[in-house]
Amino acid sequence: MLKIHKICASPVIDFAAEELKKYLRMMMPMDGEITIEYKPDAKDGFRLGLMQTFGLDVSDAADCELDDILYMDTDCEGGIIAGDNARSVLLAVYEYLRQNGCRFLFPGTDGEMIPIKKIAPVKFRHKPSMRYRGQVNEAATSHRAMLETIDFGPKVGQNCYMIQFLIPSEYYNQYYGHLRNSRRKPEKLTDEAVLQYRRVCEAEMAKRGIQFHDAGHGFTLEPFGINSSAFDMRSESLYPKEAIDCLALTGGKRGFFRPKFVDPNGNGYPLYTNFCMSNTVARKRVVDYIIDYARRGTNVDYLHLWLADGSNNHCECENCAKKTATDWYITMLNEVDAEMTRLGMKTRIVLIGYVDTLYPPETEHIQNPDRFTFMIAPITRTYTMTLDQPIEKTEVVRYNRNNNIFPKSLSAYLAYNRAWRKVFSGSSFSFEYYFWIPQYRDPSSLALSKRILEDTLLYEAEGFNGVLEDGSQRSYFPTGFPFYLYSRILYDTSLSYEEIKEEYFSAAFGEDWRDFYAYLEGIEKAIDIRYLSGELSSNMEISKFYNPSLVESFAKVEAICDEAEKTVQAHYDMPARAQTVSVRLIERHIQYCRYLAKALIFKCQGKDDEAKKVFQELWDTFNLYELDMEANYDHSLCMSALNTIFNTPANIPKGDDEPLLNVDLQ
Repeated sequence: MLKIHKICASPVIDFAAEELKKYLRMMMPMDGEITIEYKPDAKDGFRLGLMQTFGLDVSDAADCELDDILYMDTDCEGGIIAGDNARSVLLAVYEYLRQNGCRFLFPGTDGEMIPIKKIAPVKFRHKPSMRYRGQVNEAATSHRAMLETIDFGPKVGQNCYMIQFLIPSEYYNQYYGHLRNSRRKPEKLTDEAVLQYRRVCEAEMAKRGIQFHDAGHGFTLEPFGINSSAFDMRSESLYPKEAIDCLALTGGKRGFFRPKFVDPNGNGYPLYTNFCMSNTVARKRVVDYIIDYARRGTNVDYLHLWLADGSNNHCECENCAKKTATDWYITMLNEVDAEMTRLGMKTRIVLIGYVDTLYPPETEHIQNPDRFTFMIAPITRTYTMTLDQPIEKTEVVRYNRNNNIFPKSLSAYLAYNRAWRKVFSGSSFSFEYYFWIPQYRDPSSLALSKRILEDTLLYEAEGFNGVLEDGSQRSYFPTGFPFYLYSRILYDTSLSYEEIKEEYFSAAFGEDWRDFYAYLEGIEKAIDIRYLSGELSSNMEISKFYNPSLVESFAKVEAICDEAEKTVQAHYDMPARAQTVSVRLIERHIQYCRYLAKALIFKCQGKDDEAKKVFQELWDTFNLYELDMEANYDHSLCMSALNTIFNTPANIPKGDDEPLLNVDLQ
């Protein structure tokens, strides 16, 4: 009978012991019970605790609270499983299980591949390559998906999770409102219900010792009694004049920001609205609100203080115009820091280089760098390449109030990051968007996977300490490979694409995994990520999506899918549940790609109406499938991303009338 002894007292180590027991029982179901006991002086069995307690060296951790070290020295009867903090002990348990053949392919029990076998000895010590390795809530979010995501992250080596917005009602209501599935009846959650869900998520993070990154947008409005949790348009008449007078002056008026157009009803977007940062009374109100929020959030590891979402939306009044948006932002952050210092608060703050604050400050500087971590958010970058030119050859332009044109390449973002590093030398990480809209620009998922690996190695070379990924909690269609690779490469940047590929696909599809990978390779070649990203038009000045030369490539998808269907049918019922789910997701993906390719054949020829018709058939079909697939597939975000493509006119150049390819739409 195996024994698990907890050498240190910690709720997180308690959970780590229970997880070790659960999976060992699954691996050895006939070997009897496994006991768990708190026994600091234990010399036998599995001993779980801090490396420091075992007298092990942790000197390579700059900060043992933030940096993880995993340590294992075990035989077939037990041994030491340790970490330099309680979270790292849990991570070490999952790494121990991985080295014994366990695989966690996607969230939930359906994503677990647990072999039945005797445990093997493990001797291993590892300090993950990146300090910050995590995910951020985004898109259509169910409570179940949030909880399964938080549970899944540490199993693949992640150590952070961020909850955006003070109350993330918009994300929950995208799911529960079923906005893009007419076959499901909508329901609406109250802010109070969402807040309760949020607190449950926080408790689940605490159970695992996960770094909790909190908030982000919202602090430009909530201090004035304006709800920032929704993306809808609203009228200023709903709020007191005192509050509206504190908002940014744009287009000659103080009120909610109106991007690109004026709503006929006179409404604007609160979420995209900044406040008048030169107004000392308004700024103090914001600072006081932040301090109060931080004092209540003692469970928060990193408080993200961002300005309004959107861009080119800063106050145009005479006083605000005297400094850049970033300089006013840093003025506010320094005031927050000064008050936190006065109160003895240890809160860590994340400052963001995002749209208007991508431009480094010109007059101000962070007065207490130890409190801050810098995060760059390259939201306007392309995901069809990593670097388009050397970073040092990329121009960094000066801030131009409300007339900024933002970078299209990661090269440019990193050039701005280098400029920021001249004024702030503290730790930093990136806020990436792979599993937001970009994942639906690559139906194969392989081009995006390669981009993630290339980007991560570049981020490391540029001195970044990690990545937080902003995207759907259900980004595992057609497979969980991109997310698995994202997690593994942050954990260990020495791993190769080929190593991670074989580890994932052999677990997900068994000994014939190469046949499934070959299908995705075929889709990668036939449906170019550049086209769906609007970067492969034959004439970009005319249209993003007009390119008749691609018809032949898109037409190859039918034969690729025919061959893949044979592979699916030959593996329809697999030995393990995770493999069966993986195969049947490929079955659905084949159907998805057939529809998509047919629609794209029309689209690239400028036949918009025909393209929309086929796209609608895809949409209607996957309305039926959503509930069956929703643990792995975000139907709402997927249809939203594709809808943008099929509702962008192809605009055929005058005189260009190529024949329409004959395609069977049945």
